[in-house]
Amino acid sequence: MEDQKPINESALKVNAGIEQPDSLNTAAIERLKNRKQQLLPSQEYIDGVLSGDMVLLSKAITLVESNLPAHQQLAQEIIAACLPHSGKALRLGITGVPGAGKSTFIEALGMFLCKQNQKVAVLAIDPSSQRSKGSILGDKTRMEQLSSHPNAYIRPSAAAGTLGGVARKTREIIILCEAAGFDNIFVETVGVGQSETAVHSMVDFFLLILISGAGDELQGIKKGIMEMADGIVVNKADGDNIGRANRAKAECESALHLFPPAESGVEPKVLTCSSLQNRGIDAVWQMVTDHLKTIKTNGYLTHKRTQQAVRVMYETIDEALKRRFYEKPEMADQLPAMETAVKQHQLTAYVAAQQLLDEYFSKLQ
Repeated sequence: MEDQKPINESALKVNAGIEQPDSLNTAAIERLKNRKQQLLPSQEYIDGVLSGDMVLLSKAITLVESNLPAHQQLAQEIIAACLPHSGKALRLGITGVPGAGKSTFIEALGMFLCKQNQKVAVLAIDPSSQRSKGSILGDKTRMEQLSSHPNAYIRPSAAAGTLGGVARKTREIIILCEAAGFDNIFVETVGVGQSETAVHSMVDFFLLILISGAGDELQGIKKGIMEMADGIVVNKADGDNIGRANRAKAECESALHLFPPAESGVEPKVLTCSSLQNRGIDAVWQMVTDHLKTIKTNGYLTHKRTQQAVRVMYETIDEALKRRFYEKPEMADQLPAMETAVKQHQLTAYVAAQQLLDEYFSKLQ
């Protein structure tokens, strides 16, 4: 009788595989943790910013944007030291309806200035999600040429739900960029709306970007912005759209005559351009520089920046009071109960808020 092979023997065999590495690089994670905890002395950040070191400028801006008390204290030391070296740049605010081509326009204008050996910093404000509080921060991907130019610096920031889509720390970032030697600071906002007064309050020239044929549903929201605009540009004036762009320009010029005279004493102009084809960009910049020369001569620029500084003071007070209210343990303990009372209609929202405020101020006495 022939020997029978064991049933479990087979010509097919699976060799032992290579042990898979951990999907997480623990060593890299530890290095990142340690790096986050390593803060440089304030003087190193200050020297780096003043010498135009982009790495240290970025790190200083990160400290400004952080809400950690240690980071905020360090950031304020840096800003205080950089403040005397700021104020010399042209601050340009740029807003417009969604799809108006703001990023394309900024890249075209930025490249125009960089080729003239001017330094341009772009502070691009991205909208934040109301649910996750996150932001895409994708403006660098829309400005490929400008982002790689040695004379340009693009810093995307999350709006974090602040008024007008302007990041809470944008004013402080402007100071750092000016101290780093940038000649022009562009502030690009999320979109267009009445709350865009926030960006208007921190720039020298407020530029509104429009497109032709957007429809009444979009054009109707421009009125509040048009009253504040120092200049208007109808973008995408190329190809078959040139005629429509010229008509939109004429309509804007007619609308501007209905508004009261500008506080600056300079009547806003309306121009057309094609950011895609780099047409009319030089004329737009001439409009901006001419405006700046006029308001420097008539003293309005000094007046405007003084008013902006006063506004910053009041906003800082408002933010500090709000932060201290929520940080106080007594308030943190009472808020859940008050919230429940409002939800169950035991108290109105106004009464609950007043009781909390009364409690807060009584503790300060």
